[in-house]
Amino acid sequence: MNIKNVYILDDRAILYLNGEDTKEFLQNLISNNINKVSEENSCFTSLLTPQGKFLYEFIIVKHKNGFLIDCEKSQVDGLYKQLNTYKLRSKVEILNLSNEFVVAAFSYDKFLTFDGAKDDTGFTIKYREDPIILDPRNKELGARLIINLEKLYLSLKKLDLHNANLKEYYSLSHKLGIVPKDLNKLQNKLFGIECNYEELNGIDFKKGCYVGQENTARIKLKNKLSKRLLPINIVKGELTLGESIYYNNNEIGKVLIENEYPFALVKYLDENFIGKFNFDTKEASLKIEKPNWIKN
Repeated sequence: MNIKNVYILDDRAILYLNGEDTKEFLQNLISNNINKVSEENSCFTSLLTPQGKFLYEFIIVKHKNGFLIDCEKSQVDGLYKQLNTYKLRSKVEILNLSNEFVVAAFSYDKFLTFDGAKDDTGFTIKYREDPIILDPRNKELGARLIINLEKLYLSLKKLDLHNANLKEYYSLSHKLGIVPKDLNKLQNKLFGIECNYEELNGIDFKKGCYVGQENTARIKLKNKLSKRLLPINIVKGELTLGESIYYNNNEIGKVLIENEYPFALVKYLDENFIGKFNFDTKEASLKIEKPNWIKN
């Protein structure tokens, strides 16, 4: 990323949760540990089905007396409804602030120029009263500012940040193996741990119970993670959602996101096959890329 570029993530949405039961409420639901979240640290996490399948993913940021949730806009209505379903009698208020707040991303190098910034994923500082977070998934994705829409453009001018093409950010995210959009296509299609949440700092295996914890822990403890969500690059042809991927006539995966930043759930053949060979669907030839942060 260019140090002067900023990407207005208009596909993101913001929820705000507060109330005396909020921390315990979130702790019982999410795959990460809410106790990690403070004024100086934010976290990436997910909300899974009771069977451990993917439903929603988001970033949690401490803000005033509650927590901001930064999620994909296509997921916000479903997440809002799901959280309210779990709320029951808990003293928690859930607000959708998506029409008031916006998320803007800029480079890791720019983040380090701020007073008090630290080179730690998830590290959070304030620009005036607005949080800036070094992306808790991977610092190569840079930092994100969550700010009131009315203050956005004046603040960007003062920070000497200039609006850049959002496709650059999406392409970087895809290259890093982090899904940039269309997360709803993954719902109930794979286990949360197959989304690489361990490597993306989205699961705490020591925190105790949460929704989907039992199967997640079982896959981890029994070393049964045989498939992963990986970015794919089309060599020729077109992809179809849900179609099988083949290598030497053996099915090794399925296309789960078929947009211009495609992903597939892939079964490893061996540690050397990624990125070196072409794979096939009925209508396309493609390459599968393993991000360098996946170590096995």
